[in-house]
Amino acid sequence: MSRVDEATRTAPPETGTCRIEIEALAKDFGRLRVFENMSLEIGRRECVSIVGPSGCGKTTLLRCIDGLVEPSAGEVRLNGVRVTKPPIGVAVVFQQFGLFPWKTVYENVAYGLRLARAPKREIDMKVPRFIELVGLDGFEKAYPYQLSGGMQQRTGLARALAVEPEVLLMDEPFASIDAQTREILQFELLRIWESRPTSMVFVTHSIDEAVLMGDRVVVLRGRPSHVAEVIDVGLPRPRTRDTLSSPRFGEVREHVWSKLIQEAERAERQLQELT
Repeated sequence: MSRVDEATRTAPPETGTCRIEIEALAKDFGRLRVFENMSLEIGRRECVSIVGPSGCGKTTLLRCIDGLVEPSAGEVRLNGVRVTKPPIGVAVVFQQFGLFPWKTVYENVAYGLRLARAPKREIDMKVPRFIELVGLDGFEKAYPYQLSGGMQQRTGLARALAVEPEVLLMDEPFASIDAQTREILQFELLRIWESRPTSMVFVTHSIDEAVLMGDRVVVLRGRPSHVAEVIDVGLPRPRTRDTLSSPRFGEVREHVWSKLIQEAERAERQLQELT
C-alpha cells in the first residue's frame, strides 16, 4: 500500500469541526441519474477539491450544497441544518465571472452586501477593504469591459468574500483564464483563504490545481457517479510555488491521475462494446 493509499479517508481533518454534511445524496434529471450515494463531510477550516470526468455532476453537487437544486435523495446539512433553499453564509464563484456589465467594480463587489440589506456604513467600510485584498485598488470605478479576464475574476472573488461567507463554493473559477493568470490567481486565492480560512469546496478539471488547493481531493467516478476515493493531500500550508515541485505533490498528483485514467479507460471499453 502506498503512502497515498494510507492517507485516504472520508472524515474532515479536525474531529468535531464539521460544517457541511452530505449524506447519501443523489440527483436525477428525468430518467438520468447523475450521481448517487454521495456522502462527505467538510470541516470548518478545510478546502476540499472535487475532480471527475465531464458530466459526473460536480457543478450539480455544488448547486445542491447551495440550495439551488433539490436533490432526488439524501440531504445536505449546513451547521447541522438541512439545506432546502439558498442558505445565508454561502457564496459562489462561477467560471463565467457573473459580473453585471453596467456596474462598476465597486458596485459589483457591493452587490451581495446590498442584497443582504447591509447598512451603508458597513458597505463603505467593507467594499474598499476587499477590493484591496484582491489587488484591485485603483479600479473601483472601472467597468467589467475595461478589465482583463483575471481582473474580472478578482472582482467576482471580492464580491463573494465581501459577505464574509462561512462556505465558499468555487465552480472551476479559473478555467477560462490564461495559464499565467491562472497560476497567479491560484496563489492569490491561497493567500486570501489562509488569512481567513473557511469551508471551501473547489471544483476543477485540473489535477494540479486540485492538489495545490485542497486539504483533501475527492475523486468522482462512474455512471451515475459516486465518491470513488477521498485522498488526504498532506501538504503543509502556506503553499508556495515550491509546493509544486515537492515529492509529495507529485505523488498525490499521480495517484489522482491514475484513478481518473482508469475511469476513462473503462468508459472507452464500454463504448467499444456498444459499437
